[in-house]
Amino acid sequence: MQQGMDDDLYASVSRYHDDDRFTMREKLAIEFGERFAIDHTAIDDEFWTRCGEHFSDVELLELTAIAGFCVGMGRAYQVLDIAVDFEVLWSREPENPR
Repeated sequence: MQQGMDDDLYASVSRYHDDDRFTMREKLAIEFGERFAIDHTAIDDEFWTRCGEHFSDVELLELTAIAGFCVGMGRAYQVLDIAVDFEVLWSREPENPR
């Protein structure tokens, strides 16, 4: 997605099939993520053919690696209960202990 995605577009990701603001590549990437996370066996030859019309082999490899990383990290965080017990402060620098 291009920078500057607004809240309305972000909130509409769950309805990507019917939203013309998403490009075909974006729609396929969203569908890939859904299938990968929810029912990876639904990534069949027909779907790969559609993806191959819009993505290179390298891009599909990258998409698969990123999806795998995100699903894996999400599961690890859930197992470790990190989201509840550990406050992640990505936007702040650690305090200087001087």
